Amino acid sequence: QVQLVESGGGLVQAGGSLRLSCAASGRSFSNYAMGWFRQAPGKEREFVALISRSGVNTVYADSVKGRFTISRDNAKNTQYLQMNSLKLEDTAVYYCAAGRVQGTAASSYEYWGQGTQVTVSS
Repeated sequence: QVQLVESGGGLVQAGGSLRLSCAASGRSFSNYAMGWFRQAPGKEREFVALISRSGVNTVYADSVKGRFTISRDNAKNTQYLQMNSLKLEDTAVYYCAAGRVQGTAASSYEYWGQGTQVTVSS
């Protein structure tokens, strides 16, 4: 069992930055690929980024490539999402996810956090 708790969301102006954190419980954090997803009002949950167990490999959605950076610290059981040059369309609830199978589909992930709201204003 893995429990995930996100933090770092908030209100930011367009062009600004935020860093999300996801703290994981348990001692097997490094056994899981980690991902970030987001869901805007009235839209389906969508993939944002993923990072492999070791942290060597990362994948990004085209919409955030070059602006967001995913990272993890296995010693601290924590993953991060650095979000720069934020746009209005980045407004969503952001979810942290953990799974034994690495993938861009939500179904790849077994454990989910409760989500943290990111609101980008003009």
